Amino acid sequence: MASSTLTANPQGLALLLGWRRVAFALGASVALGLPFAFSWPSGPLPLLGLTAILGLAAMLAFGLFEQWPRRLPSWLARWTLQVAAVAAAMPLGMFVLYLCIADAGDAPFWQGLERLNGCVVLSILGLLLAPWMALAALVRQKDALARHQRLAFELERSELERQALDARLHLLQTQVAPHFLFNTLANVQALVDAGSPRASAVLDSLVAYLRAAVPRLHEPASTTFGQELQLVRAYLELMHMRMPDRLDFALHVDEAALALRCPPMTLLTLVENAVGHGIDPSEDGGRIDVHVRRHGDRCAVRVDDTGVGLRAGGGHAGGGLGTGLATLRERLRLGFGADAQLRIGARQPHGVRAELDMPAREAAA
Repeated sequence: MASSTLTANPQGLALLLGWRRVAFALGASVALGLPFAFSWPSGPLPLLGLTAILGLAAMLAFGLFEQWPRRLPSWLARWTLQVAAVAAAMPLGMFVLYLCIADAGDAPFWQGLERLNGCVVLSILGLLLAPWMALAALVRQKDALARHQRLAFELERSELERQALDARLHLLQTQVAPHFLFNTLANVQALVDAGSPRASAVLDSLVAYLRAAVPRLHEPASTTFGQELQLVRAYLELMHMRMPDRLDFALHVDEAALALRCPPMTLLTLVENAVGHGIDPSEDGGRIDVHVRRHGDRCAVRVDDTGVGLRAGGGHAGGGLGTGLATLRERLRLGFGADAQLRIGARQPHGVRAELDMPAREAAA
């Protein structure tokens, strides 16, 4: 899953002695000792040394009970154990420190009023402040954990959304494939039924075209406009062979647009729609002009036909758009969101113009 790419949380000594924890403990200890440093009987450095050791002891207590024991009774929250351990570390740590710093032969520190007062003062300050610092550290830790989990969730959701999008795009492409193939085969069947001597030549051209076109129908990645235009040219030549007196076409292509990414079957869908719903139903036929231009970071595609237009011919591209254009519009929405626009409009005196405006993205090398 995508969350596995996140850095693993430190454990063991790496967590117990993390440099941020050490820096925080030393900084808090120095801040605790500074108000008393220059009035301390033995001087500032011994006091700051005491508070630093005491802060490190509290840090170790906090980290120890953060990981041990691994399982606690259901009635005992780990954070309470950590806070209690930090609080207990203050007087116990101070007691041990004063025992350790006593010179050999000296009376116990509790028998000296000055040292006893120092031990009591530091112990009380530690008891008052250390548990609150531990609570603040716990809150910050919980916030960091929540952010980590939220990021992991977002990464996982993004990966699942990408997989769902890929699956939906693939489904839409499989819908385009039979729609295109059935329409093309119907054109060939019409020639065969009419007994046209051109049927064999058209069928040969169709077979050659399909050898090149069918593998691209199922490509998951985007093709380029150059590859799309090769298919479009082959398709239009095939249709011109079927109706040589009724179809003319021209491709007007900006060389700068050939290497741009193009969702598979985009241009072919627009052109096939113009042939099937515009030129084919017209008694006089017509002309198809394909324009592809790059304008900065945008790419403009236009397919004009002089066929029957929007109000005739069995429901050319208006309203419901038909299977091909409706599927294309859905694919563009999934691939580009609101950044790609497909517009269908009438031309004068007759015909249809399909315009596609989309981002100009270079294909991967």
